[in-house]
Amino acid sequence: MQGIIFDFNGTLFFDSQLHYDAWRIYSKKLRGYEFTDDEMRTKMFGRTNADIIEYAIGEKPTAEMVEKLGKEKEAMYREMCKKNPECLVLSPGAENFLNYLKSRNIPRTIATMSEWDNVEFYIKEFKLEKWFDLDKIVYSNGKIPGKPAPDIYQIAARNINLSPKDCIVIEDAISGINAANSAGIGMIIAIASVESDNFYKNIPCVKQVIHNFDEIEKSLFNKDFQRECKQM
Repeated sequence: MQGIIFDFNGTLFFDSQLHYDAWRIYSKKLRGYEFTDDEMRTKMFGRTNADIIEYAIGEKPTAEMVEKLGKEKEAMYREMCKKNPECLVLSPGAENFLNYLKSRNIPRTIATMSEWDNVEFYIKEFKLEKWFDLDKIVYSNGKIPGKPAPDIYQIAARNINLSPKDCIVIEDAISGINAANSAGIGMIIAIASVESDNFYKNIPCVKQVIHNFDEIEKSLFNKDFQRECKQM
């Protein structure tokens, strides 16, 4: 493996519960009752706000509606982050691992379905410029389809001048794992930030399940891995 691509939410930042809480509140506003846990897994994580809102209201929303409702929900989420400063830190082991990647000049970037307002918030709060070229970060800009479409990981690999097969992807969501698999990513590592290890055990393309970044073997960047994955 020659490079690495990180999902962000639930991966470099263990914020899944905050997104759960924000979307539960907001889905109740949109349709009168909250998303279930299964809906969160299959219809929310890794999806664009346009996709989520369309699912919640049962019809295709206008661009104006997506802009208004999406910004309201994300503003609510960021306020939750600010009210929980003890949680506003990178995930366990992430800083050490990022320092390792930087010290060895290993190509790396972020591929997140967060929109720019949130990405800008993360850059400021976590000082992401210490480890990443900000112009190589891929985010939801209204043009990239949401995960599980492969586009975001194909673009991310291209941004670090690598073929997808030469990249590791770190993901927590099933939609993101499917996106990485469809993109031809060489190795997929799941991080169990919310789900249990058992959630990932029947996904053949997940080569390792970690709980923090200290568990990633540095030797991964010196080996080739055979991909085998079925779309889940």
